[in-house]
Amino acid sequence: MMKSIQKEITLRPYKRGFHLITEEILNAIPEIREIETGTLQVFIKHTSASLTINENADPTVRTDFESWFNHAVPEKFPEFIHTYEGPDDMPAHIKSSMLGASVNLPITGGRPNLGTWQGIYLCEHRDRGGSRRLVVTVMGTTD
Repeated sequence: MMKSIQKEITLRPYKRGFHLITEEILNAIPEIREIETGTLQVFIKHTSASLTINENADPTVRTDFESWFNHAVPEKFPEFIHTYEGPDDMPAHIKSSMLGASVNLPITGGRPNLGTWQGIYLCEHRDRGGSRRLVVTVMGTTD
């Protein structure tokens, strides 16, 4: 039988950087355990934060992500015009577009079918981004 679930969840405010949120998402949608084969989509409803999937074991990877993105898209870039909300505003929008607003994962046996070292990151690109809203959609077959 086909089943679909959609929930909007609010994440607590995170400091600027890259943060593992896989378990936070899974705790918010316990119904995923009923899905034998399907898809999990996570969408962030913001333009200055993003989502990606990457290393879940070594936290230095997340630190290096932050360092690289800050180097690639520097604050106070003289050509930026959209600076009304501070020097981190336009760089946050660019970083968000580079990484994207959603991730899509397969579900197998009631769990996301991630690789051993993979997790979902919240990529917070603002110094004070505040709480973030996610739309989590699960679709698939049950037993």
